Amino acid sequence: MIAKLAVLVAFVAAATATPAPKPGKDGRYTISSRGIKAQFIPYGATLTNLFVKDKYGKDVDVVLGYDDVDYYPVDPSHPVYNAIPGRYVNRIGGANYTIDGELYLTEKNDGDNTLHSGTNNWSFRDWEVSHFTKDSITFSILDASNSSQGMLGDVYASVTYSVKGSTWKISMEATSPEAKTPLMLTQHTYFNLDAYKNPDTGKIWNHTLYMPYSQKYLVADDSAVPTGEIAVAEPGSINDFASQRDIQLGHASDDPAFPGNCGAGGACEGYNGYWLIEDAPKDAVVLSLVSTFSGISADLKTDQLGVVIYSCNWFDGSQSLKRTQGLEGRTTVDRSSCVAIEAHDYVNGINEPQWGRKEAQLTGPGETYKWESAWTFGLT
Repeated sequence: MIAKLAVLVAFVAAATATPAPKPGKDGRYTISSRGIKAQFIPYGATLTNLFVKDKYGKDVDVVLGYDDVDYYPVDPSHPVYNAIPGRYVNRIGGANYTIDGELYLTEKNDGDNTLHSGTNNWSFRDWEVSHFTKDSITFSILDASNSSQGMLGDVYASVTYSVKGSTWKISMEATSPEAKTPLMLTQHTYFNLDAYKNPDTGKIWNHTLYMPYSQKYLVADDSAVPTGEIAVAEPGSINDFASQRDIQLGHASDDPAFPGNCGAGGACEGYNGYWLIEDAPKDAVVLSLVSTFSGISADLKTDQLGVVIYSCNWFDGSQSLKRTQGLEGRTTVDRSSCVAIEAHDYVNGINEPQWGRKEAQLTGPGETYKWESAWTFGLT
């Protein structure tokens, strides 16, 4: 109880040490540096806009979102636009897990599985703005025990977004004072480096993806839950983004296996899987996303063990683009027109003890979980 009280006091003090910062007239908090302007809202600790320079020196908004900040909480589809889901991201197979032999049941919100901890995960919550400067903002949250079904023990968490030069940095910390609980976080970022302005295509397949330390990936079943098998992507195969630098996301689109590569009985084209990051030198760029149309490159550094790549299969044109994006006649987010990149630990590692990741995906009591990534934007 003493440990819990100490954490609570520190958490409240951080959130109330100064008067609550106010957003701009558009409801967004803006931070900026020489090469980046990033905007956020407390709902989901969400990044709403990310402006970087293209090859013509123009500002390009490279992430998805809405013009109206009040639409984020009411959108029934809730695609987790650039938010922080939690306390355990991605899928829990069978909507259950065990700790010390005790079975915990989680919400089935993705068929028979749990996705991002259910329909009350952190991307549905209003976070507190606990710190705000011209180039940094920190959001904090108390996730009370069982706020998401089967996630027991209070968790106190924060995420700090900062910009410097052409780099956007994300740092997270979370602690569970009294209980051992699942903890695995990510920043769920959706990119289109063309901002949907390429007149030739609104799809993502022309972007190139290079992951030099990610030859291996988790084999998944039809519902995108890993089977337990780890496979090697041979050069030129559908899941190969390691063998050379200029592999397009759509390089295998003519392969008969491309429809169904991400499951759903053959209805999901492209990607919705997890690639391991192995043997990467410290501070190495582990992923590079590039558009030759805009000339923008996005390089990822992370302390996580892998990334999910999701090529936006389930978007159906019902989502509107922001005014900062698109062309005349192109106003919606269509199928396969973006890519979500999510750095985190092994998907469903809590239920696959042979990987040796289960204990790493449990935090507490009194332990601190940490997560860090940085995106650096440049020109090809």
